[in-house]
Amino acid sequence: MSLSAVPGYRALRSYRREWLVKDVVAGVVLTTLLVPQGMAYAELAGLPPITGLYTSVLCLIGYAVCGPSRVLVLGPDSSLGPMIAAAILPLMASGGDPARALALASMLAIMVAAIMITASVARLGFIADLISKPTMIGYMNGLALTILVGQLPKLFGFKADGDGLLREAVAFDRGLADGEAVPAAAAVGVTGVVLVLVLQRWLPKVPAVLLMVALTIAAVSVLDLEDRGIATVGELPQGFPPLTLPRVRLDDIALLLAGAAGIALVSLADTISTATAFAARTGQRVRGGQEMAGIGAANLAAGLFQGFPVSTSGSRTAVAARSGAKTQLTGLVGAALITLMIVLVPGLFRNLPQPALAAVVITASLSLADLPGTARLWRQRRTELSLSLAAFLGVALLGVLPGIGIAVALSILNVFRRAWWPYETVLGRMDGLEGYHDVHSYPAAAQLPGLVIYRFDAPLFFANARTFREEVMSLARAEPAPGWILVAAEPMTDVDTTAADVLEELDEKLNADGISLVFAEMKDPVRRKIERYGLTRTIDPRHFFPTVEAAVTAFRAETGARWPRRGDGDQTGD
Repeated sequence: MSLSAVPGYRALRSYRREWLVKDVVAGVVLTTLLVPQGMAYAELAGLPPITGLYTSVLCLIGYAVCGPSRVLVLGPDSSLGPMIAAAILPLMASGGDPARALALASMLAIMVAAIMITASVARLGFIADLISKPTMIGYMNGLALTILVGQLPKLFGFKADGDGLLREAVAFDRGLADGEAVPAAAAVGVTGVVLVLVLQRWLPKVPAVLLMVALTIAAVSVLDLEDRGIATVGELPQGFPPLTLPRVRLDDIALLLAGAAGIALVSLADTISTATAFAARTGQRVRGGQEMAGIGAANLAAGLFQGFPVSTSGSRTAVAARSGAKTQLTGLVGAALITLMIVLVPGLFRNLPQPALAAVVITASLSLADLPGTARLWRQRRTELSLSLAAFLGVALLGVLPGIGIAVALSILNVFRRAWWPYETVLGRMDGLEGYHDVHSYPAAAQLPGLVIYRFDAPLFFANARTFREEVMSLARAEPAPGWILVAAEPMTDVDTTAADVLEELDEKLNADGISLVFAEMKDPVRRKIERYGLTRTIDPRHFFPTVEAAVTAFRAETGARWPRRGDGDQTGD
């Protein structure tokens, strides 16, 4: 592979000198968000805060080299934190070993990288579409609630053990009832949440998270809040970790596979969505295969340096874009600044209170929820609302990893549901309108005696072939019986071998009853399949027409049928 195939090298060769100041300034601004969020999301994943910084640095470098987008910012993400925790916690021994947790998380990142890179090579970018928007809305709403409830004990200064949303909620309520909450911690945490939300709503240009973090560190330092029971992050380890291949058992890899697949799917869907939104502003094209390679490189780099899986962050990307970012140099500046902080001033966040980190996570979780989207589904399509609610309940009741499986399954089943039971109708002619129209929408539409024009709005395949046959046979049993059943076949984009057998049987049955099965507007690729299946041995080749109008003209020429005259029901029309 030549260097010109590497996105980072191409970006370097086309770099403009006038972009430098903007990229550096945007990198500095971005760093103010990367540091507190990185530490907070690491703890959300059940890992030490420092690993969030390692992860941020390496994934930014990996994506800058291999990622195609100029402005996307990858890093630890609130939507992945619970998934990471759900994947590694069941493999932990009682009491937990931080080193083993870190090894498992790093291996999880490497597995996500392997899935992404393999999918990129195999051109499987379409898998991002396996989750429909309604089910993704439900999944994210459930995830937001799960994160919120899980962070409440930390926000109030105590620990509560619970597995799953309901148990965590009960444990939090019990902790409050038993007086375990620390008043000073609750004051800091709740104030932090309110401050961030108010600033994001009314002063969006102010770095809300950074300001909240700085104020809470100052409060701990000046007011000696540690003496009042507030836990802090403490001094971070100095220096940067060496290149490390995580050591895990072979059976651990098998157990991590489902989690890696779920994380890869969510990460890809989030990245493609965010990339599409920002590409429209910068004039770039979204290349799904290259995005998968970029995400894979970012996760691989993180996994080899004691990091954990990452995804695109819409909020951090928006901050970088608003700050004037032009290229991935913005991310490299952020990575350099975080590295300098780790190496030179590891004690900078020593007095950062844990409730403040909980506030960072909670405010991020609120941005995951899409209540307006849920309300829109209620107004526009209740069926998709039910899918969204099912995905929400899957996450809330079964957990984040089963929840993503349920979301994917619901999306796929919804596709098959529409194909299994597609819309079907009879068409008629309406005075004053060109063509032939749905009699449900136009009840006054005229139908030619002896001819039924039938439309089946789906590919014809094994799952719906019986439905098609039953509908056609129902039309054939009408009184008086039709002479032709004309299938307006333009919506039929495929006919598989099972459906071909059904068509052959159906045509023979109708021929025995004196009824012809006729097709119009069938697409050429589908017609070639029909011929390859040998159906033209039973279905008269003359019964395939280029248009519905041509078929109607042929029927009238053969039978002498005339359109009913509007209003009197006789057949003396044209």
